[in-house]
Amino acid sequence: MPRLFTGLEIPAQTGLTLSFLRGGLRGARWIDTENYHITLRFIGDIDDRMADEVADALDRIRRDPVEIRLNGLGSFGNGKPHAVWARVEPNPALMELQAEQERILQRLRLPAERRKYMPHVTLARCRSSSNQDVARWLAERGDFQAPPFTAARFVLFSSRASIGGGPYLVEEAYPLGRFGGGMDSARDTARLAELYR
Repeated sequence: MPRLFTGLEIPAQTGLTLSFLRGGLRGARWIDTENYHITLRFIGDIDDRMADEVADALDRIRRDPVEIRLNGLGSFGNGKPHAVWARVEPNPALMELQAEQERILQRLRLPAERRKYMPHVTLARCRSSSNQDVARWLAERGDFQAPPFTAARFVLFSSRASIGGGPYLVEEAYPLGRFGGGMDSARDTARLAELYR
């Protein structure tokens, strides 16, 4: 079974805005624009039976669409940077969606996520970038902001373990807002396809 995780897709226009940040960082391997996303919960390599249970359990989530704001940049890595990213402003709707998924997956006896959730969009993996390279890149782009957008669904992604940064495939999509003011399935499916194309 492929490696699985849940996340929010990035609309094409936001992806274009993020793509303008590419370049100027020595030793970086940039993520392809079509693979930008906001991870909600990493699941990992699981067998087909467990994958079916996960997909079924996630289908029971009933939440409203989530407003997403990208504001600022940062890096991961203590001592040696390994990624640069765009910051996603935490808000109650986003954090509650992520926390519900964490609870669901723990109920299925999957290991708890050890790290505190910090929403972001990974822009590049730092293969050989130095701390100075990353600090300079961040300082030159430190006031980054993108127009907000509304995430109208979350998805179950798969990836191949041997390749970091994509390609990511959507295995299942779960509309948000479908049960409380809801979505008209045919119309909204077409609208979502256009938004994320």
